[in-house]
Amino acid sequence: MVLDWVTVILLIGIGLVLIIVELIFIPGTTIVGVLGFALAAIGIWIGYVALGTTIGHIVLALSVLASGVAVFYSFRNDAWSRFALKGSISGKVNDDVLHTLHVGDTGKTVSALRPQGTAIFQEQHFEVQTQGEFIDSNAAIRIITLTANKIIVEEIS
Repeated sequence: MVLDWVTVILLIGIGLVLIIVELIFIPGTTIVGVLGFALAAIGIWIGYVALGTTIGHIVLALSVLASGVAVFYSFRNDAWSRFALKGSISGKVNDDVLHTLHVGDTGKTVSALRPQGTAIFQEQHFEVQTQGEFIDSNAAIRIITLTANKIIVEEIS
């Protein structure tokens, strides 16, 4: 009888710990959360089978209560905010040096443009794109459009 109680408490406890680990440290549906849910469910099932229906109901109610309290306190104590991304990237591609380029300037591709890639103009690297065609690396290109931090180029034949 004591062994049944210890088994039920350990299975449910380990299951709840694994579920909390899944929620806090390993977000997403992974094996840890599924294993935790399975262990908690097996613990509750053993509570019904080995200890009787009345005790099984009590074990189920306490398990639901314990998991609810754990989730409530983890939100209340703001434990999850330590793992949240708070920073943001405010920079833009080609933002600070775009004014030095002009339509018709020529340059050379550093990477293949499929249809986007890197090119060199005035000894500086820029992110450029084509109008849909592919251009190999080390090809001569010309700027045909400059709009809103986009540099549209074409290959020079």
